[in-house]
Amino acid sequence: MFKPAALFIGLRYTRAKRRNHFISFISIISMVGIALGMTVLITVLSVMNGFDREIQKRVFTMVSPITISSMTGYVADWQSLQKLLSEYNVITGTAPFAQGEVLLNYSGSTQPVIINGVLPNEEKQVSALADKMVQGQLTDLQPGKFGIVLGENLAASLDAKLGDKITVVTPQVSLSPAGVIPRFKRFTVVGVFRVGNGFGFDKSLSFVHLNDAQKLLGLGDNVTGLHVNIQQSAQAPAVAQMLASELTPSANISTWADQFGELFHAVQLEKTMMFLILLLILAVAAFNMVSTLVMVVSEKESDIAILRTIGATPAMVMSIFIVQGVIVGLCGTLLGLIGGVLLASNVTVIVNWIERVFHVQFLSSNVYFVNYLPSVIEWKDIAMISAASLFLSFIATIYPAWRASKLDPVESLRYE
Repeated sequence: MFKPAALFIGLRYTRAKRRNHFISFISIISMVGIALGMTVLITVLSVMNGFDREIQKRVFTMVSPITISSMTGYVADWQSLQKLLSEYNVITGTAPFAQGEVLLNYSGSTQPVIINGVLPNEEKQVSALADKMVQGQLTDLQPGKFGIVLGENLAASLDAKLGDKITVVTPQVSLSPAGVIPRFKRFTVVGVFRVGNGFGFDKSLSFVHLNDAQKLLGLGDNVTGLHVNIQQSAQAPAVAQMLASELTPSANISTWADQFGELFHAVQLEKTMMFLILLLILAVAAFNMVSTLVMVVSEKESDIAILRTIGATPAMVMSIFIVQGVIVGLCGTLLGLIGGVLLASNVTVIVNWIERVFHVQFLSSNVYFVNYLPSVIEWKDIAMISAASLFLSFIATIYPAWRASKLDPVESLRYE
């Protein structure tokens, strides 16, 4: 089968046994360095993707992509607004809510929390709260029963259990013969949910039925606003802008990005900086090939001179050594790709095994949201890392190959 001469000779130089074993050793070191650099880079980025996924799971479990409220503090005739929103194809669900800041008191303990009045069946369309229940069910919230669902940490702080009656105190006041007194109501604990540490949802949130919240907060038939779910959370700013142009000027539209956008931006920036820093490992490994190929050129001076005398052009000589360097870079990239995918796929199991064998804990859910090392492989990251590795390997071959093409065959053969 026909092969270009530069490719044939370059492959032969790569396979042939060299008289100088030190050059072969450096070539192997360069290849291994590229492989290790890729393995580390793929694994680190996969772990950061895993943490990003865990953060998103916790945020989008409790925070709807879009929230529509009013500058007046309440939304009247919210049923009409809900019907209007249902006509948009991009919107997958809506749910009304009544929200206020209250104090919960039980057994001598008092905790400030945010109370949310919801309709259990409609809340399932905008959040995963029903799936996070560890005691009771979200549907246990019935109108007029004055039941309440607490976060796990909040219930622990109050030492409250299912069936206990806690006192909810609101900022609103009532006039009585004794003067002005806060408005309060006793609620029965009917459920406990667990989202996880990191954002304080389990500590600061409680849920009651919408009708009970309207009575408690004095809203009448009005609500604080509507939570809106859409097909892709990343489109929330664009959808919010579209809704703002079509709803009344008094509508106040916010998105998850307004509350948590800076956090996700910081995570993305950290991932980008980590990629650039670890890319230096690949750069060092790739440019080790410069010294390897320079020594190969010195060793093959007589061969280069003979090729030039039988008609090889400088471009052909340059191509021979570019092929040799690219082969080393390609082999290192393939080894790193395999090693990185294998390690990233099993890093959670490996870390768990180390923790179990050596009785240590690297991650605490109180600090890192999770008590294990998450990992998510994104193939676009792998493609980007592989492209960077091959590009650096190619750049590293240019100088030695150019130097080989500039050798004078007369000078090289003078003492042969």
